[in-house]
Amino acid sequence: MRVLVTGAAGFIGSTTAELLLSNGDEVVAFDSLVTGRFENVPPGATFVEGDCGDVELVRSLGHFDACVHFAARIEPSESMKNPEDFFSNNVASSFRLLDALIKSGVERFIFSSSCAVYGDQIEMPIDETRTTQPQSPYGQSKLMVEDGLRWLVSAGRLRAASMRYFNAAGGTLAHPERHIPEGHLIPIALDAADGHREYLEIFGNDYPTPDGTCIRDYIHVKDLAEAHVLAITALENHRELVLNLGSGVGYSNRQVVETVKKVTQRDFEIRYSGRRSGDPAVAVASNERARVMLDWQPEQSDIEVIVADAWAARQALG
Repeated sequence: MRVLVTGAAGFIGSTTAELLLSNGDEVVAFDSLVTGRFENVPPGATFVEGDCGDVELVRSLGHFDACVHFAARIEPSESMKNPEDFFSNNVASSFRLLDALIKSGVERFIFSSSCAVYGDQIEMPIDETRTTQPQSPYGQSKLMVEDGLRWLVSAGRLRAASMRYFNAAGGTLAHPERHIPEGHLIPIALDAADGHREYLEIFGNDYPTPDGTCIRDYIHVKDLAEAHVLAITALENHRELVLNLGSGVGYSNRQVVETVKKVTQRDFEIRYSGRRSGDPAVAVASNERARVMLDWQPEQSDIEVIVADAWAARQALG
């Protein structure tokens, strides 16, 4: 297959591009490099620098069998401050990309969505039948693209899979988790363990959870990459898929921090501050539909494995 991967210089995009290449597929790695890193692009991929909303550039790349679309702004708290950036980058650019792909005859589209579309839910785990109620412009932007895809599928324009994943984490030696800016708990905690931060700040310790901190479902980036690749094949038999990608197990911020201390064998200071806008108390996935529809097993997503791999990837950077 010839596959376009947008956001291919990012954490999940680069890992997925590498897996596609290892399967023998031809990969065009597309990224603006605004937040992505060129060194993340795997050898063997054809790199194209540009904005995925550049219709003429996308159409100039020719025909693809599928597109896996990762390119987006991903910071929920930042979206509360600057919502217009998220609707421009995540929604408008996505639909310009889709316009170019449809006119080029691309039939399969894998969309990087998010559990943020569910908002603050009470009953856990969350399955795909749950009412969507985003609590941030970030989550709303993802849902808007999902809604558009549903209409495009019903009109026969393409086949689409919306992958609602929970907290991507872990890493590989070639693809450590690094974001600009960094807002994810595990890499920030590793910064503290490594002495690159004076202390670790946790937002909120008064949530209605056993230890007062948020609970999240962490999914290893290698498991995420595998699910995206499997979804390309699954769309041969299904016109539309909406799937949760998570481990099905929740860990509190305090539990994650204790795991980081255990794996790294290093102690560091923790400071608590107020809650961040847009952060739900608990988010844990039901992944049963993805297991069945994709014949997928999240085999790398034990929290100690995730943290150990993230630490090894960090150490490999030197």
